Amino acid sequence: MYDFRHSFLFLPIILAPIGAVRAHSLIHAAVSLAIGSSSLALLFFLFSAPYAGSVQLSVGAGVLSTLFILAISLTESMRGQHHDE
Repeated sequence: MYDFRHSFLFLPIILAPIGAVRAHSLIHAAVSLAIGSSSLALLFFLFSAPYAGSVQLSVGAGVLSTLFILAISLTESMRGQHHDE
């Protein structure tokens, strides 16, 4: 059953990946992907699929975003050490 509030979730699901591609910073791209993944998880919850929503929220927005941000921060810190030598 389609509801008007579902329309508000389609906008970040579509715009977040576009924002990630167009972002100038890798951190902004990772945060944008986390927002898109969280919006998709909320849409799953609204469509009465709590298991899919919880997996999407924990894996998509939680684990992958944390790994992306950790990898980006480690590579940027290594890049800063490499330029100092």
